Amino acid sequence: MARVVHFEIQADDVERAKAFYGRVFGWRFDDYGPAVGTVYWGIITGPDDEPGINGGLLQRPAAVPPPEQGTNAYVCTVQVDDFDAVAELILAAGGVVALPKAALMGVAWQGYFQDTEGNTFGVHEPDPDAR
Repeated sequence: MARVVHFEIQADDVERAKAFYGRVFGWRFDDYGPAVGTVYWGIITGPDDEPGINGGLLQRPAAVPPPEQGTNAYVCTVQVDDFDAVAELILAAGGVVALPKAALMGVAWQGYFQDTEGNTFGVHEPDPDAR
């Protein structure tokens, strides 16, 4: 069974978002930009020996829906053993590719899909040889 292992928050102003979440929740931010080749901050939400997951903070790639026009939410990522096999299942079930599979250098394969309701989610296959 696959589990949600990561979430992402998109922000118009990444520094402002870091300040907000750091102040409100005490989250720590580690610079993962060099590993992924773009501005990307790892969000550490607490110690590894406590329940919960960590996430990421990135520059928003598209406009936010206007007020009272629907949900503007975090993107959750599901860890899988075989990205390509899961991608086939997603497409066969009516999902579509939102952002294609890409290497997080030396870490994993990552891609994004939309479900049949238009919700975005990530798929992550750990792979230290990803290039």
